[in-house]
This record gives sequence, C-alpha cells and structure tokens, in this order.
Amino acid sequence: MKRLRDDVTIEHLNRIGEEYLPGFLGLEMQALEEGRLTSRMPVKKLHFAPNEFLHAASIVALADTTCGYATVAHLPAGAHSFTTIELKSNHLGTVKEGSIACVATAQHLGRNTQVWDAVVSDAASGRKIALFRCTQMILWPQG
Repeated sequence: MKRLRDDVTIEHLNRIGEEYLPGFLGLEMQALEEGRLTSRMPVKKLHFAPNEFLHAASIVALADTTCGYATVAHLPAGAHSFTTIELKSNHLGTVKEGSIACVATAQHLGRNTQVWDAVVSDAASGRKIALFRCTQMILWPQG
C-alpha cells in the first residue's frame, strides 16, 4: 500500500522551513521516497556549544525535523497535521567541520501514530554520530 503523498516534494519541504528553525540552522532535505527521507546540515559555529562540541540540540533539530517532514510526506488521507509525542537520542560522537547527514526511516505508519528512526552521521566519512527515534501523533480535523 502506497503511503507517500503525491503532493509533497523536496522543494515543498525545504520551502516550509525557510523562516523557521530549520531554515535558520541551514537544514536541507535531499531525497524523499516511500518510508524514507534524507537531509543534510552544514556545520557552523552556531551549531556548537561553548565547549566546542556540536550541540546536542543541533543534532536533534536535524533528526527531529527530518522525521517530522517525513511524517508530513506520509500523512494518511484526511489527516490535518501531526505532533511529536516522544523522542529519544543517543549521541555517539561529534564533528568539528563539514556537514552532518540524516537518514530517517519509517518503522510504523499507522492511522494515529507514526514511529521514525534516524541515523545522523558525518557527511564526509559516514561515521555515525547519533541515533534517534520519535513517535508522532497524527492530528485529525475536529468536528
């Protein structure tokens, strides 16, 4: 059964975040397919904590946004939107320069919830720097 919506494109996903946190952080969605979305974020000083390590919130922002946009692209017909109800991340490393990449993969695409896993890695080497999982609640029109 096809779950990917025909009306959601990479261009649309990149455009909706331009004036929000994803745009400010420089997130770029790259490839969308059934059950999967990939993205990238260039690493800049604004992504670091004062200890000169990549801020965990920057990594989570990339993973959560990628999973969230993937949810938008896989909303069931008639659904209004979604909201994140749980997220978890394990941080395995950091990068000092370049870009980080994210691959979000659907684990469950239900009528009321979706579960997505994401792997964040150093875009140059492919070395994993974080594992992420979130649960999204599907929102339906009221009334």
